[in-house]
Amino acid sequence: MLASQRRARILEELRRSGAVRVSALVERLGVSDMTVRRDLEVLAQEGQLQKVHGGAVLPGARSTEEPGFAAKSSRENAEKLAIAREAVRLVEPGMAVGVSAGTTTWTFARLLRDLPDLTVVTNSVQVADVFSRRPRTDQTVVLTGGIRTPSEALVGPFAVAAIRSVNLDIMFMGVHGMDVRSGYTTPNLMEAETDRAFVEVSRRFVVLADHTKYGVLGISTIADVDAADVLITDSGLADDHQQALRERVGELVVADATTTADSGSETGA
Repeated sequence: MLASQRRARILEELRRSGAVRVSALVERLGVSDMTVRRDLEVLAQEGQLQKVHGGAVLPGARSTEEPGFAAKSSRENAEKLAIAREAVRLVEPGMAVGVSAGTTTWTFARLLRDLPDLTVVTNSVQVADVFSRRPRTDQTVVLTGGIRTPSEALVGPFAVAAIRSVNLDIMFMGVHGMDVRSGYTTPNLMEAETDRAFVEVSRRFVVLADHTKYGVLGISTIADVDAADVLITDSGLADDHQQALRERVGELVVADATTTADSGSETGA
């Protein structure tokens, strides 16, 4: 493969996922670590990417950058649905269930609303809206107060106080980024505090994160990677990253997104 072809492949992957790691590129391109790093250096000099520790991100991507809900809701939809299907298997009638903000948890909520006898506690305006559109007498939905973020999360002291007043059987959390060194991260400092409160009051902590979140770094860590009792991701995650996570989390579940292609109606609002 010519250098120009490799670099085109690197940029294609970067535009698709927003971030790339050297180790993943070595595997996908079949070249040495040194070759990949040299390609990244050339592309960085051209202004087409920004080098970070262990890989690269799109130019201008920062650890405090927070995309809006609408922008994120159109990405990796098949992967999010596959993850949501695996997540809903963990819920049983009678449970008190926490659901954080995010587009993956929003997809999960659209499946969760079909289960009976649940109490759902969420700081997500969008998740609460899912349940309000089809109200059920056997479901109780608690929406925390707080300050609204671009991702439609309610955060800050009011949200934290509300969350700390409950005890949850299981918590499902979406994250901005994850890796084995920095853990689960967010670009919003107050959202990190709010999410940490969710972790503290939950008997079981489940992270929902598609493969594009690996290697992405937000400014604040919510929890170490091994804090998750279950991490559900999708088969787009490189094998070496799966192995690194499998060695740290309680249980790694890898969902197959290819089985969701004809299931769009399942999550209709």
